[in-house]
Formats: sequence, C-alpha cells, structure tokens
Amino acid sequence: MTEQSQKYTTALVVLTSLFFMWGFITVLNDILIPFLKKMFELNRYQSMYVQFTFFGAYFIGSVIYFIISALWGDPMSKMGYKNGIILGLLISAAACAGFYPAADIKVYGLFLGLLFILGIGFTLLQIAANPYVALLGKSETASSRLNLAQAWNSLGTTIAPIVGGYLVFHFFARIGTPLLNATGQQVLTDQGLPMTAMGVQLPYLVFAAIFIILAIVVKFTHLPQFISTEKIEKGIGALRYPHLVLGMIAIFVYVGAEVSIGSLFINYAKEVAGLAEMNAKSFLAYYWGGLMIGRFLGSISLGDNKSVGEMYLKMAVSAFVIYGLISGIVLLESTQSGGKFSIISTLPYLGFMAIQFIGFILGKSRAARTLFIFSLIIICLLGVATFTGGNVALWTVIAIGLFNSIMWSNIFTLAIKDLGQHTSQGSSLLVMMILGGALVPLFQGWFADMMGGYHASFFIPIICYIYLAFYGLKGHIPAYNKG
Repeated sequence: MTEQSQKYTTALVVLTSLFFMWGFITVLNDILIPFLKKMFELNRYQSMYVQFTFFGAYFIGSVIYFIISALWGDPMSKMGYKNGIILGLLISAAACAGFYPAADIKVYGLFLGLLFILGIGFTLLQIAANPYVALLGKSETASSRLNLAQAWNSLGTTIAPIVGGYLVFHFFARIGTPLLNATGQQVLTDQGLPMTAMGVQLPYLVFAAIFIILAIVVKFTHLPQFISTEKIEKGIGALRYPHLVLGMIAIFVYVGAEVSIGSLFINYAKEVAGLAEMNAKSFLAYYWGGLMIGRFLGSISLGDNKSVGEMYLKMAVSAFVIYGLISGIVLLESTQSGGKFSIISTLPYLGFMAIQFIGFILGKSRAARTLFIFSLIIICLLGVATFTGGNVALWTVIAIGLFNSIMWSNIFTLAIKDLGQHTSQGSSLLVMMILGGALVPLFQGWFADMMGGYHASFFIPIICYIYLAFYGLKGHIPAYNKG
C-alpha cells in the first residue's frame, strides 16, 4: 500500500465513525417520537414536530452556508474539511448534553430547540464529510466509497432502534421518578412499564461524551488536505448545473420518504399488526438494517472487482452475514428485555433480500440505473402496503429499507459530478434539501390524522419515489438537462 493510500485509508476509517454516530442519533428520533408522544400526550401530527425541527435545521443551516458562500466565498474551502467536522461535532455534543435539563423542565419546545441545534451540527458534518469521502480516491469509485461510508451510517441506524429502545423503554425506565402526565397519572409504555426522564437523559449524555471524544480524535488525526487549484469564486455558480438542481429535488423527496416511513413505523406497527413498542422496534431494526445490507452490497458492486462472479459472491456472503448480525442482535436484546421475538418470523425478509440481489444484477453496477430500478420496486412495495394489512403490509414496509439503501450515495455522487470548484457549494445545496425529512413526515402525519390511521397515507411516499425513478432514468444526465 502506498503512503497516499495509507493516508486515505486512515481518513476513511475516521470518517466512517462519524457516519455511524450521526446515523445512530438520527434514527434515535424514531424512539424519541413515541416517548415524547406519551410524555406530552401528542397527536400524530404534533409528534412529527420532532422530525420537522431536526431536519428543518438542515435546511436553515444549509441556507446560511449557501448565503455565506455566495457573498464571501465557500466557507469549507477556507476553514478546511477537518475544522468543519470538529465544529460540527462540538455543536452536536452541546445539543445532546442539553437533553438532561430539558427532561427535568418537561417543556416540549425545549426538546425541539435542542433537536434544532443538533441538526445544525449534523449539517456541518454532512457538508464536510460527504464530498470529502468522494475525494478520497479515484472519481470512478466515488459512489462505492460513499456507499461504504453510508453502510456504516446504516449500522448506526440499525442498532439505534434496538439499543435506543431498550435503554429508553426498559433499562433506564427503572431509574428515577416515574413521569406523570397532565392529569397526574403515570406515563406507561405499551407493556405497562413506567417511563422516567432518565430514559432520555442518560443516553444523550453518553452521546455528548462520544461526540467530544470524536472531535479530539479528528483533531489529532492527520487528514489529507484537498485544495482546489481554481480560484474560489463568490456567487451561486453551483446552480448553473441542471443535474444538480434536479438532484436537490431528488434528495428532498428521498430523505422525506425514508424518514417519514421510519418515523411512523412503531406507531404503524401497532396499528396494522398490534405490536407494542418493545416488539415493533425489533422490526424497525430490519427496516434500517436493510439500508446497511444494500449499502455494503452497493459499495461492492460499484467498486473495483476482478470479475463479475467474484463480485456476486462477495455480495451474497455479505448480505447473509449482515442479516445474521441484525438477527443476532435483535434476538439477544429481546431475550434480555423479556420480549417475544422469533427469527422464523423474519423469513419473508430473505425473499425481499433475493429481490434486492436481482435488482443489483439488473443495475449492472451503474449508479443511475440501480437508482431507477430500486425506485420502481419501492413503488410496488408501497402499493401492496396500501391495499393490504397485517403481516403482509408490515413486511412490505420493512423491505423498503433494502431498496432505499443506495439512494443517498447514488443521488449525491450523480448530482455533484463535474462541479469542480463548486463541489462544496453544491454539497451544501444537497444537504439543504434534507428539509424533506422535516416536511414529508409532517404532511404524512397530518394526513394520517385526517384519515384516522397511517394506512392510507402511503400515497405520499409513492409520489416521492416516482420522481426518484425519473431522476435515475433521465434527470441525472447533464446533456439531457441542457436540452
């Protein structure tokens, strides 16, 4: 391994730890939503303020970044990726530490304010880390590296429902004074266990400490410097690229649909299959775990491979190993917490994994083609979920995670392709469109309230994936956009 390759490998290892942590914290919102829903007696619409505030921060933070870059030049090019990452980590740590007093004060608005600050910290991390990973090697394998980094992000999103749900609704629920609602009654989980403020206080204090440690590690780790030889210009040059503009819309609808489905899942699982929180979170792990499976497979399929046969073998082995890992973790936690979970119940998931593998084969290791095929499959899954019920509806929704897997990295790399000196600004615009994670869940929650349930609301993400199919088919092509 050359000295340069060693530097790139070290940098990639450090960055994947960041992807893991912000994946974990982001999906912990899915546990926080039912917790705060019970704590403050919120309806479906009000509970989605959690995602509206958190992902709205991405939009506000990115707008500020874009304005600064337009008026005074790109901030990341001036401060450097490393300093941007450290600043993002410290802001995130401060927000997590604030959860301790917020749970004592018991004001919903204070929780939302801290989630906004946390989102600002993650905005800086996203703007710095995503293009940085893309730069760490050959441009031809940028999607592969970003899929790999996103795979570790998905490891965080997979573990979060299991670990977070256990800590919030079981382990820390036994510590401290039970929460009381407005009428003075104890707030209980669906299994009848008392809920306490410590359920959110202690986990978020641990996360604050981890972010500070990561900031220190990044500070003292040598990261390669990427300096553009082109003059840093002011203005809004990135918006001159139509494939970036259409990619911004793609990021908006993708993040919106993915977050909305994950956010409503625990309450949806109770509605459609009668599952309590402690059982529903185990199935939520398979939804987010599907992203981990797909991203590892996407990294393999879009990377350098000696032969097609070797590539498919590595993909198949990786898929079953990760499925086994997810199942083992879920089963272990379920046993510890006294839950009722059977590996046999996950057999439908193996069928969807086979469909995903076929999708990768049809995608032929092309980012746009795979994006198009996976979007069509999700549209079919959502159609089935809309017109069925019980375990069929439950598993078709869970399976969506498998096909969401490659979308962020594929859209991102297609959208910033050939932006040159405008790459960081283009990255900030794409991160800005994480706003979809704020608006789509809110709208779907409102519609679900209006219809008296989540079931009929799935037409909203269907619209999102129809657009993603278009972007994978035509929208990403610069020559097409120029007319």
